[in-house]
This record gives sequence, structure tokens and C-alpha cells, in this order.
Amino acid sequence: MIRKYPHLCQPLTLGNVTFRNRMFASPIGSTDIDKDCVPGERTRAFYELRAKGGAAAVTVSELVVHPETDGSHMLHLDLATVGSLAAFTFIADSIKRHGAVPSIEFSHSGQYAGTYMADKNKKQGLTQFGPSDGVRPDGRKVTALTKEQIDDIVKRYADTALLAKRAGFEMIMIHGGHTWLLNQFISPYFNKRTDEYGGSFENRMRLTMEILQAVREAVGPMFPIEFRMSGSELFEGGYDLDEGIRIAQAVEPLVDLIHVSAGSYQYGFFRTHPSMFSEHGCNVYLAEAIKKHVSKPVATIGGLNDPQQMEEIIASGKADVVYMGRALLADPYLPQKTVAGQDEQIVRCLRCFTCMAERPTTQTRRCTVNPLIGREIEGTEVLPAAKKKTVLVVGGGVAGLKAAVTAAQRGHKVILCEKSDRVGGILKCEQAIDFKQEMYQLGLSLEAQAREAGVEIRVNTEVNAAYAESIRPDYAILAVGSNPIVPPIPGIDGENVVVVNNYYLEKEKVKDSVVVLGGGLAGCEAAIHLAQDGKQVHLVEMRDTLAPDANIRHRPILMQMIEKHVHAHTGLQGLQITGEGVICKNAAGESVLIPGETVICALGQRANRAGADALRDIAPVVREIGDCVRPSNITNAIYQGYHAGLDA
Repeated sequence: MIRKYPHLCQPLTLGNVTFRNRMFASPIGSTDIDKDCVPGERTRAFYELRAKGGAAAVTVSELVVHPETDGSHMLHLDLATVGSLAAFTFIADSIKRHGAVPSIEFSHSGQYAGTYMADKNKKQGLTQFGPSDGVRPDGRKVTALTKEQIDDIVKRYADTALLAKRAGFEMIMIHGGHTWLLNQFISPYFNKRTDEYGGSFENRMRLTMEILQAVREAVGPMFPIEFRMSGSELFEGGYDLDEGIRIAQAVEPLVDLIHVSAGSYQYGFFRTHPSMFSEHGCNVYLAEAIKKHVSKPVATIGGLNDPQQMEEIIASGKADVVYMGRALLADPYLPQKTVAGQDEQIVRCLRCFTCMAERPTTQTRRCTVNPLIGREIEGTEVLPAAKKKTVLVVGGGVAGLKAAVTAAQRGHKVILCEKSDRVGGILKCEQAIDFKQEMYQLGLSLEAQAREAGVEIRVNTEVNAAYAESIRPDYAILAVGSNPIVPPIPGIDGENVVVVNNYYLEKEKVKDSVVVLGGGLAGCEAAIHLAQDGKQVHLVEMRDTLAPDANIRHRPILMQMIEKHVHAHTGLQGLQITGEGVICKNAAGESVLIPGETVICALGQRANRAGADALRDIAPVVREIGDCVRPSNITNAIYQGYHAGLDA
């Protein structure tokens, strides 16, 4: 068989371990961790799915090597805790049995201990240890590690490496980037020590080199060790790419793979974890530059999810390995589909940060486009139904499509009716916004999956009781969605007004100056897009806060983009739309004109309850899902659709 992406599919040998391709699953924090910091069965299943999906290596994250000075509630591995070694052994075995290499990330948060705690108040009781005494940017005191503590940390890295090898892990990743402890010692910005661990480059590298040497002596010469580093800290006062090259050259004799990431937790989160506003592969240049100065293989990472782009990275010699994190949550089978040349079936990551927002919020995992994530233990296969039924799905938005796909995979006869001329629902609106193309593509992917699964799609078909009676469904799924809120204010029906849902159809109506009425997530993203398109944009919100419906990871970058590109106004109520803009009332009751030739109405959605209520008796069993229950988001639509299909 001739591979479509031969370089990406080529095996790689590190030490005495051969990896089946060049696509590795990056370290992503665990799901269920008990009070003793032992991983549970959900965590095992969480990592196993990516091994099953074809990744060459799956990295378990983050193993806290020295809990005494790093109080974060993350994974611990020791012999003193009952069940600890066994739990990690089961994880390594679950990865290995699918042909992937089990790897584990050794970490120390240093002065950022407690980052992932759900109860942030408990961080007050932690001592934040770092290279130097000081105060973090958020005001927390940092205490310098003593020489005795440093020695114990080095010893613990070696001891834990032996345990990880004993548990069956076949590679160890030493985390030295993202402003975690080793990066704090390396960085001239954080390290102000005056002893042998501070000052010169060699001194700042000393802790890292001692740890790598200790781990190498513990695991032996042929056991793969990977060093994860920031190629550049990407903030003023931190080290730059030139020093990143020196770091890579320094560690090269002791490691087998140099993993080049970017940025810092405190100052570069959205470069370390590129958002939808960033180019895919925005950090590849760092790995490319470092690879020119070292002989060991180099890995790259950063918003990668396109096999064609990743093939070019490997083929052109920019890197030897590509790492994916969020992309393999969205579609764990991305590597398998790539190897088989079926990349058109890949479900792309939206880079919406739902996965990263869920962990500090609920201590679980969730993915917008993949309802299995964090719940893999409940089953990852759609099982055939014992009795085949006729299933009618009303509504071809994301919830209806996901329900139809799942019900068809169970073997049911599925008919999906959509009243418009195309399926996709609100996702159709995203085609006009460049940084939301993956959302638009999600609708196309779900449609393709539905047709492949055998779903009969009937567009331009509005379902009523009589129409449903002609089908006689055993099970009906109502996904009739929501309608945009258009308040009855004077001028709302003018030619200069575009409802945000219709922007993709009426893009040519939008003039050079725009008022976006409504500062929720949809309004904020529309405003950013229009501003990037060269428009003068004013954003008007009645509440005091913009985008309260955005998740805690996406909202900060959203606010940065608003501040950079958009004139935002909060606490203003729209009263009237004229040819000159929107007349608003402020908190003092005064009238204020917000100027703009075009007004985008983005005031949210209202559940289509009338449509759902009219169809509640069209089948013996009727299920309501998605926005017709309560306007929400893609995450809930996918999850509800999947389970409605399973329940059919």
C-alpha cells in the first residue's frame, strides 16, 4: 500500500524502543485522581483510547515527583501508597496493548503549585517553592528551595524513574518548559540565586542537568528520555530562541528526544496552547531552528491537526515528531485515519478550550466535539440494537446530526428531516468567520458521517403530526433548535440591520463601520472577526460583563482580542436603531449614540418550544435535545445527541 503521508507514517527508533509513526499524543492531565493522588479507572481508559486510535506514543501527565515541595493535586507514584504502582502498571499496559508506547511526564510545578485545584482558596495554604525568594505576579509569596531540598528532588526523580520503568512505561518525559520548576531555574527572569544554581547559564542549567543525569543512571543507556522545553519564553525578560538553542544543546547528550514547545504559564499561555485566533503550527519555527543545531530527534507541538501540514513538517526536516493534544481529544483516531489515508473523516479540534476549562472547574475532562472524553470507561463503541426501529430525527443541526449518526450506527432505520435546504444548523453561520472554520467543518463532517452510516436526509422538509404519521416512527428525536432573539425596538427591521445568524448570507450588506448589539460569546466573536476584516467596530452590551457564556480558558483570550480590535461599551441598553447607529441608554438614563452604518443583532437565542411542543406525540417515545430544550453550546448538543442516539 502506498501511504498518502509516508513521512508521517514512518517508524522512529529512540534508544531501544521503536515507535510506529511520527504522531505522538502529548501529555494531558488525568481525569479521576483519588485523595492519595492515585489514578482511577477513568484515567486509564482516558489514555487507552488515544493508544487505540493509532498514536505512536501516549504520554501520561502530570506525575508530581516531589509532593513535599509541590502540593498540586496531581498524580503521585510511590510504593508507600497502596494501589499506586498497580494503577500505573494498568495504565501502561492499557496503552501498550494497542501498539503504542506508554510514556509518562515527570513534573514539578515549583512556584505554580496548586494550579489545577478546583478550590483555589486551598492554594493559600501551600508554600510556593521556586528558585528564589520573591512574590509572584498575582501576589503569592515564593520561597527559595534549599540545597537539601534540591538534592532530595534530584534523588526523587531517579527513584521515580525506576518505579515508572518497573510499572511498564517505556519512555520518560522530563518537563522543563512552561514556567514549571526546571524552567524557573533555567530562566534568568525567575532565577535570582547567587549560589551554584543561579547566575551564569551553566549554573541555571545545573538542576536540569543533575536531574537528567540521575534519571539516565537510573533507567540505563538505552531507555528513551525526552526533555520538554520552551524554545523561547516569549516574554520580555525571559530567554529567547538563541538561548533555547543553547538549552537544547546542553541537554542533548543525556536525552533521546528534544520536545520543543513554547511560552510560559504566566505570560504565554495562549502561545503554549494556541487559540482559534492563532495559525495552526504557530510554534513550529522554534523546533525548526533548534533542529538545525542538534543531532538528536526533535519534536514540535502547537495547534496541529492537519495531516497535510504535519507531513510537510516531517518531510521538510522541520521536526522529526509531531505532538497533538487537543486534536486527539477531538478525534482519538486521527493517527489511524491518517495512516489509512482517510483524513477526510477526521473530526477537527475547534480550539475552543472546553477541555482545558473543564479540569479546573469540575476536575473532569470534556470535549466539545467528542462526547466520549472523560467518560471512556462507559464504553467507546456504539453497540448494535437488539431490536431495529424506525427513528425520526427532526432538525439537522449539530444535535440532530449527532443523534442520527449514532442511531444509524446502532442499526436503526433513521430518517432526518430538516426544514431548510441544508443541514448544519447554526454551524452554517460559521463559514463566514475565518477563525471558526473548524466549527463549520464540523457540520460538514457530521453530515458526511450521517450519509455514510445510512441516514436518509430529507431537506426542505418541515415535519408536522401528519407527516410523522406517514413515517410511523418507533422513536423520535426532536432537535428543532432555537431562534435568534430580535427585540421589538424601532429600526430593528431596517435594511442596515443583519441578524448574526444570517451574516454568512448577507455579508455584502455590512459597511465599513459596524455596531454589534449584544456582547455575549457570539457577539464578541463576530465583533473580532469584523474588526480583523478592516471594519470600525463598536460592541454594545447591556450587562456589565462581556461574554459571560464563554468558558474560563477561552474568555481571557477573547477579552484580549476585544481590547486590541474593538471599541466595547457595557452598561448600555439599545433603544433605537437609526441610519447613524444605535441610540442607547446608559446607567444614568442618558441617551448615547453609538455610531455605525451597519448593525449586527447578536442578542442570543430563544428555545423553539412551540416547535417541540407541537411534535411531542409523534411517536411512542419522543426525546428532546439541543437548543429546543435550552439554548446552550456545541458541547451539550453533541453530548445530548450522542446519548439520544444510543437510547434509541
